Amino acid sequence: MEIQSYKCPNCGGGLVFDPKTQKFKCEYCLSAFTEETLKEMEEAARKSEEASKPGGMPEAEKIESQKQAESKMVLYTCPSCGAEIVAQETTASTYCCYCHNPVVLSGSLDGKYRPDGLIPFEIDKKKAKEIFKNWIQKKKYVPDDFYSPRQMEYLEGIYYPYWMYSCQVSGEMQAEALRKRVTVAGEIEYIETSRYHLEKKAELPIKDVARNALKQADRSLAETVLPFDMKKLRPFQAGYFLGFRAERRDREKEEFAQEIEQEIKQYTRESLQNSVSGYDHVDIRNHRETITGEKWNYAMLPVWMMTYPDPKNGQMYYFAMNGENGKVCGVLPVDSKKLVRLFLTIFIPVFVLLLLGGYLI
Repeated sequence: MEIQSYKCPNCGGGLVFDPKTQKFKCEYCLSAFTEETLKEMEEAARKSEEASKPGGMPEAEKIESQKQAESKMVLYTCPSCGAEIVAQETTASTYCCYCHNPVVLSGSLDGKYRPDGLIPFEIDKKKAKEIFKNWIQKKKYVPDDFYSPRQMEYLEGIYYPYWMYSCQVSGEMQAEALRKRVTVAGEIEYIETSRYHLEKKAELPIKDVARNALKQADRSLAETVLPFDMKKLRPFQAGYFLGFRAERRDREKEEFAQEIEQEIKQYTRESLQNSVSGYDHVDIRNHRETITGEKWNYAMLPVWMMTYPDPKNGQMYYFAMNGENGKVCGVLPVDSKKLVRLFLTIFIPVFVLLLLGGYLI
């Protein structure tokens, strides 16, 4: 199985992508390279290798070979929970970011799973830990070991697969509207009712409706960290995976098509209805929404993820952070001892006061 590797041209060490500097960094000699520099070095190395071969390779085969090399990466599957994780070929064993169990080699990614683009991490692990600590400090009844130094090491940067849907939607609406005017003459109240026929039309561009393309239990959590700034989407390059994990999709766009279509039509209908104002009552008589120019993109988006297996009840808790803007969400465990201490701290003083005041006698 093949995987594209990126080596430091100065010392031969492995390169990783640094979100803070947006450069590719060597952790051994501390050299840093831009994406452009990396591409130039790759091109120079490719030409040098071709020059050393008699006759070289036909141009069409060169392009196809390069595409295949970029699209094939090593895929590991967790034998415990079934999560699929992209890793470097040199990784012999590692832990699953979901259940912390070891994962083993299971296959490779082929061309059909090649993303159209990705958004690189902008928040590095140090900053992610700071955001996590600030967020968790507001949660008073979380177990202490949930944010212990050891547990914090499980904070993992993962590229999640998302389907992005864009289209143009045309909406039409016909409605009957009523407007009432009340006048009073002496003891008599007059109500004047005016009836109107309304027609509304709208053309709405819909951009990048996202759906997480995983079947694992954390799919809802991965969608909670939305939205991402899709203006930052870059053409796919495998080098951005260096230093992070990446998950292959296991849901196809056809699974979301009907759901998204209904969602967009509902949004268009409500937008037209909300644009009507100044009437006492509006009765929608007819409406139609037409979707054209549908376009799907497959993107890898950055998420910081941490899991916590509760040793008491065996339940798994998840924490997620948007790796581009720092939005956080999670399902947190509760320390029952802390709740008991809270109860005793409040209940006993109140009980004593009521007893001394004679309310319980």
